Amino acid sequence: MTTIFEAIGILRKVFDKFAGKEGDAKTLTKKELTELLKEQLGGAPPKQAEMDKFFKMLDDDGDGVVNFNEYVVLCAKNANKDLTFL
Repeated sequence: MTTIFEAIGILRKVFDKFAGKEGDAKTLTKKELTELLKEQLGGAPPKQAEMDKFFKMLDDDGDGVVNFNEYVVLCAKNANKDLTFL
């Protein structure tokens, strides 16, 4: 397996660890995403309004949850920089 597929596998494993605790195992709710950010990145937006804005930015299709593709965009966009809310 190539390094890129190993990396994608790790992203999938982390996503799956948090997805589905509140519903669909193929998506992250706002609460699940907050838990993922706290555990994996050391923090989440400190204020609810900031988390709401951040979540809305990630929820590209506006369905109220973050799917794996939307989560991967978060990871890719922030691969070379710190998240502003940390």
